[in-house]
Amino acid sequence: MKPRSREALEKLETATLEDLQARFPADWQALGTQLVAATETRRPEALASFMKKTADAARPWRARLEKPRANANDLALALPHLARARMAKLAAEQILRAAAAQVATGNKGVPGKAKGPVRLGLWSGTLIQRLMFAHGLARKPVSMTAFRLLWPLIPDRRLLMPLVQPKGIYCFYSRQLVGALAALLGDRSCLEVAAGDGTLTRFLRAAGVEARAVDDQSWAHAISYPDDVEHLDAGAALQRYQPRAVICSFPPPKNTFEREVFRAANVDLYIVVTTRHRFAAGDWDAYEQQRAFTWAPDPALARLVLPPELDPEVLVFRRR
Repeated sequence: MKPRSREALEKLETATLEDLQARFPADWQALGTQLVAATETRRPEALASFMKKTADAARPWRARLEKPRANANDLALALPHLARARMAKLAAEQILRAAAAQVATGNKGVPGKAKGPVRLGLWSGTLIQRLMFAHGLARKPVSMTAFRLLWPLIPDRRLLMPLVQPKGIYCFYSRQLVGALAALLGDRSCLEVAAGDGTLTRFLRAAGVEARAVDDQSWAHAISYPDDVEHLDAGAALQRYQPRAVICSFPPPKNTFEREVFRAANVDLYIVVTTRHRFAAGDWDAYEQQRAFTWAPDPALARLVLPPELDPEVLVFRRR
């Protein structure tokens, strides 16, 4: 193997998942779809098969680089295949760690339930509780200044999202994000669809927005829906309340209700808080196929969604 190829492979084999996602976005997009399909089966064999398939696909390309005549073109062709194998391995490891955390916190339906809960360390738990929560699992608007200072000091910070996602918590909202969203919404009536526990709506109301939260409450097994989250699906709510603005935070992937938002003639603004990993949240086909709205990511808003490890994205749709 030539020195250049060896150096490129060494960098690849020590790269983090985040680095590889940024470097090979199209490969990660394709890989992510396969990963979701494997994990949705809830069978360990499917995840193992997924990893083996990507490793097998990369093996001939690695062998190609081992040949004495391998050149720069061979390296350029091989790297995406080798990156896929590395990303598959790292992503599967993340999923297994998250699954272990869900099992240990009593999430039903996963074999091998642990006897005791996975817990944050005392220091991590104390900092996270004070930084992100008002009490219990009730979130509060997070100070970006405090977050930037404290988050790097939390040793167990990567355990937070796997521990809270089974309870329907997919992100945290900074105080600055709430203020920016309130300014964007202005005096429009706002409907939050698929609102979960209604946290974002309560924050927006406190900031002076005329907001209402609805959810079909299909996650009642995990979420305790408060009285101010109306038991109503998105389509019925859009017809009943005729809002000028709609907001949704981490809509489920491949959902059917976001198409209803684009069909609602009274809506002139739609805001989606999501992740840049398209397979993980949102109906991206609907986003790209609709023609009634112009739309674009807002990087400034995305930087205010927490934690940054989610790779947040905020999409803003405005009626033409």
